[in-house]
Amino acid sequence: MVKTFACSFTATNLDARTGISSVVSQLQTLGVPAARVDEVQIALTEAVNNVVEHAYADAAPGDVLIKAELSPEQLRIDIQDAGAPYPNEQLPDGTAADINVPVSNLPEGGFGWFLIRELASQVQYERSKGNNNLSLCFEIQVTNPPAEA
Repeated sequence: MVKTFACSFTATNLDARTGISSVVSQLQTLGVPAARVDEVQIALTEAVNNVVEHAYADAAPGDVLIKAELSPEQLRIDIQDAGAPYPNEQLPDGTAADINVPVSNLPEGGFGWFLIRELASQVQYERSKGNNNLSLCFEIQVTNPPAEA
């Protein structure tokens, strides 16, 4: 059986944290294994932080909508915002940063898309009707799903 849920929040750091926590709580309640929930949380946090920091960088914070669809084998998370599109309407490639450099030369950022692409089994992006639509898919084995009410 497929379970769905959604949440929305304003693209601020505090509201994003609350929204991500809501998604994580739902996944735990629905029986997603703890290790997988942790991985989803990392990827979701990176993706939502990109919205907060970049999509709405030159505008007032807008809304972020997260929709999740959980089947016994897969979790799909759709993240939608009306912020600025990615450059050339393409996601960054997520190449791993070179960390074989002196500590003083280590990059401060640039790890997010690498992590997202490593943790998600599929990543898709499209710009449609003024919205950014990012979909992240994760392979899942649900344990102890809740009993039907």
